[in-house]
Amino acid sequence: QLVPLGKFSRPAIDLLYWRDIKQTGIVFGSFLLLLFSLTQFSVVSVVAYLALAALSATISFRIYKSVLQAVQKTDEGHPFKAYLELEISLSQEQIQKYTDCLQFYVNNTLKELRRLFLVQDLVDSLKFAVLMWLLTYVGALFNGLTLLLMAVVSMFTLPVVYVKHQAQIDQYLGLVRTHINAVVAKIQAKIPGAKRHAE
Repeated sequence: QLVPLGKFSRPAIDLLYWRDIKQTGIVFGSFLLLLFSLTQFSVVSVVAYLALAALSATISFRIYKSVLQAVQKTDEGHPFKAYLELEISLSQEQIQKYTDCLQFYVNNTLKELRRLFLVQDLVDSLKFAVLMWLLTYVGALFNGLTLLLMAVVSMFTLPVVYVKHQAQIDQYLGLVRTHINAVVAKIQAKIPGAKRHAE
């Protein structure tokens, strides 16, 4: 059984379905800016530039507030005091929860890879081999960053497109699924022992 994500998935779902356009726009734009930057510069350079930009903004604001307080003769304290006093450490319960979730998915992934590579189900292993073969062509056409960029764009566009055209998409997906199942059934019928699982 899958581990229920519950409240942890709700913010992600809201983002992907653009339920808060401003928040989603900021997150989507930030991802795109970061990925485009990585296509032009190294990871070290991008991290350094982001850190410098953040430091420039916070230092400038700190100096501005200090000068303003000196001119107005006020004592408002540190401009980032509220954030400096904010508790950001993870509790033991939170760490355990995230660790358990990660362990679950890692174990499931390892079991599935073992099943595929050791050919517990011949048809599934063949489908996995075809997928890997197709990925060799994808890898020859696109690098990792380009694929990641395409994945991010798809994550923030496909859910909205699906909601708007759900009936048509479900119809086409049903036809594709029926065709694939028919092809798989033919393969299973022609390969002796294809339906048998390793004991």
